[in-house]
Amino acid sequence: MQLAPVRGEDAFPLVPRHQLHGLELGPFQSVRRGAGSDTAGSRGYLPGDDVRTIDWGASARLSAARGTDEFVVRERYAEQAPRVVAIVDRRPAMGLYAPPWLSKSAVVDRAVDLIGESAFAARGLMGTLGIDADGEADWQPPTGDVRQWRAGGRAASLDAPADNVALALGRLHDARALPAGSFVFVLSDFLVPPLVEDWIAAVGRGWDVVPVVVQDPLWEASFPEDVGGLVLPVADPGTGAIAPVRLTRREASARRHENERRRAALLEGFGELGLDWVELAEEDPDDVLSCFLTWAAARTAPIGRVA
Repeated sequence: MQLAPVRGEDAFPLVPRHQLHGLELGPFQSVRRGAGSDTAGSRGYLPGDDVRTIDWGASARLSAARGTDEFVVRERYAEQAPRVVAIVDRRPAMGLYAPPWLSKSAVVDRAVDLIGESAFAARGLMGTLGIDADGEADWQPPTGDVRQWRAGGRAASLDAPADNVALALGRLHDARALPAGSFVFVLSDFLVPPLVEDWIAAVGRGWDVVPVVVQDPLWEASFPEDVGGLVLPVADPGTGAIAPVRLTRREASARRHENERRRAALLEGFGELGLDWVELAEEDPDDVLSCFLTWAAARTAPIGRVA
């Protein structure tokens, strides 16, 4: 079984992390028998079996070998719709900036919409999970109803505690609402990242966890060194509180090295956990789509080939 073709321009293919050998795009395969395209095995015909499941070629060969009328039924794995959940970071710092800086909240909204449309294009189910100011889960369970999804009002206030992404992963884990193989996209700037144990617990459930990193490429992923001597509004990454700060050129250079080191360590950590991340650094919808298409293409490329 291959993934359903993506319909429309605003979608990307949902490519599973773990693929079956020989299938280019990988399957969403169930362990139970049912109506599907992947062969699970063969057995003798039993009263009540659908005659359309009879393997006539195998039946003829078995009948010739035994000298009796024999019928062989081919069993197949049931196809399961992919389940997708987007965990959204709702820290105040996610709503700090507006153009010309990267509007992280706008990028996240576009990415969540794109993930949803891609889930529906694959005939899947889409849901979201966030944490509110009181630390409670705001859970929209995966649904296949496109109209319900689009009317769900995913916009929410950005007032969650600093560790809200870790809390969301924990709530999802405790709820046991997702089967193994489900996609869990985690959208954040990860300036306050979950602990390694949080990621390991999610991966241990068999989920296909995809971090989506949304950082301003100039001020968060790096830092301009030519602002030495200027008074800048600097925000606390956890609370979003802004205070004026005058930086020397040396301090600006040190901040740049620290930001770049932090980003490199974050991505290295994802790699060590076996997570395929997506980096979004532009608000343009075409750029957001391009980043997800690059993620999908890397997963379809044979091992050892550079996409």
